[in-house]
Amino acid sequence: MVTTHNPPESVDRPAAQPRRRNAGRALLGRRRTATSGEGRIAALLVSPTLLVLAVVVLYPTIVALKDSFYGTPGLDPRTGFVRDHDPFVGADNYTAIFGAAGDRFWNAFWNTTFLTVTTVALETVLGIAMALIMHRALRGRAVVRASILVPWAIPTAVTGLLWRWIFNSDGVANALIGRQILWTTEGFHAKVAVIVADVWKTAPFIGLLVLAGLQVISKEVYEAARMDGAGVARQFWSITLPLVKPALLVAVLFRTLDALRMFDLPYILIGAQKTSVETLSMLAQDQAANVRFGPAAAYAVILFVYVFLIALAFVRLLGADVVPRRPKEVAA
Repeated sequence: MVTTHNPPESVDRPAAQPRRRNAGRALLGRRRTATSGEGRIAALLVSPTLLVLAVVVLYPTIVALKDSFYGTPGLDPRTGFVRDHDPFVGADNYTAIFGAAGDRFWNAFWNTTFLTVTTVALETVLGIAMALIMHRALRGRAVVRASILVPWAIPTAVTGLLWRWIFNSDGVANALIGRQILWTTEGFHAKVAVIVADVWKTAPFIGLLVLAGLQVISKEVYEAARMDGAGVARQFWSITLPLVKPALLVAVLFRTLDALRMFDLPYILIGAQKTSVETLSMLAQDQAANVRFGPAAAYAVILFVYVFLIALAFVRLLGADVVPRRPKEVAA
């Protein structure tokens, strides 16, 4: 009787498993090397932009923060002569803003907030409508797009002068409504004038960014929705709006930050030191024009913090981070 001896199959497995592990580690190492190489290239390409931002943003912010702790030169009580330098006052400028000058500050703060919320909301609605109109395949679409984008291309100073003429007591606005309203004086009418002028100018900006988002949506998506019986309204709420959300959020974020820093339009359209439309930027400029650089820097720092907090809240709560994050590599 012949006995056949078969070697166990598990003899070769211990040798094969280390090879697989080594191959996996080598592949993971190559991926990490490629990723680190891409990171170095990205850092090299972004470094000029970061340098420019450090010069035009970081340095002025630090200087403004430093100047906010200094007061206005005046008579030195010890010598009786005018000081040749700004005295260090610590946090006195900030305590004065929230104390003695609190009424004017809070008025400018609420004006800034009200104008920002109102204008951005109206510009978002009108911008989406403009984008839908510009996206339609209609005759003369190029002319329609150009006419819609013209207000955004006009400088803000020219826009302010144009609407100041329209809102004049003998201007076009009063002629259309048949009433004599002093739009460019104190009162709620001044706010309405600023809102109308700002929406007219900057709504095309949101429309342009939303149009860019509309043009990347495939037509097959709408055709499939129509085959499923979806109407125009259902297509807008279920397809168009979700797919253009990244572009829309970026546009709203940019417009919000820009509106919080509003200065030139109300300054030219209504005028300086008008409590109805005075914003934080106008308040800081007024202090600087009166050679009170310490309080002006304090107002500028408060505005910077306000804008930063709004931007941070927008990104965190509304998910404005439209850049997808790369998933982390998991070792086998």
